[in-house]
Amino acid sequence: MLTNLYFVRHAHSTYTPDELGRPLSERGFTDANTVTELLKGENIDHVFSSPFKRAIQTVEGIAKYVNKEVELIEDFKERLLAEKPVQDFSVAITKVWEDYDFSWKGGESNKIAQKRGVNATLQVLENNTGKNVVIGTHGNIMVLIMNHFDRKYGFEFWKQLEMPDIYKLSFDGKKLVHVRRIWE
Repeated sequence: MLTNLYFVRHAHSTYTPDELGRPLSERGFTDANTVTELLKGENIDHVFSSPFKRAIQTVEGIAKYVNKEVELIEDFKERLLAEKPVQDFSVAITKVWEDYDFSWKGGESNKIAQKRGVNATLQVLENNTGKNVVIGTHGNIMVLIMNHFDRKYGFEFWKQLEMPDIYKLSFDGKKLVHVRRIWE
C-alpha cells in the first residue's frame, strides 16, 4: 500500500522581510488556483503546511476542496540560511550545498535543516499510511528532504524548481519508490 506525499513549493510571494507573514503576490494567487486544480483529481486525504503564510495560501484551496483544515507543521518551514540577510544569496546558498555541515552565523546547515524536514516527513508517513497527503512547503527544505531519500535531488535540481512546483513522492513504508512532477 503506497503513501503519496505531494510536496508543494509555495507560489510566488510579495517580498517582505517578515518571513512568517509574507503573502502570495497576485501571480502567486493565480498559480495557487492552478495548484488546486491539479490536485483535485488526486483523492487528497490530508493537507499539511509550513506555518509560513505563503505556503499555507498555496495549499488552502485544495484543503477547502477536500473539506479539511490545513494542519501546520513547524518543521516544514524553510531553512534559515543566516540570522541576518546575506550580502550575496547565490554565494551563501552555494556554500551550504557544497558543505552539508557548514552554516552561516545563526543559520541552519543542510544537515540540520534536512534532519528537521526528514523527521517531519517520517512522522507524516507513519501517521498516514496508504493516504494521499499534500504538504505545503518551500524549495530548499523540500529538496533537502527529497535528497535524503534519493541523492540525485540536490543543488542543481533545486536551481531548476519553479514557484510553485509540485512533486508526488510515493512511498512503500518509509522507502521512496517513485517521484513524479505534477506541475507543468
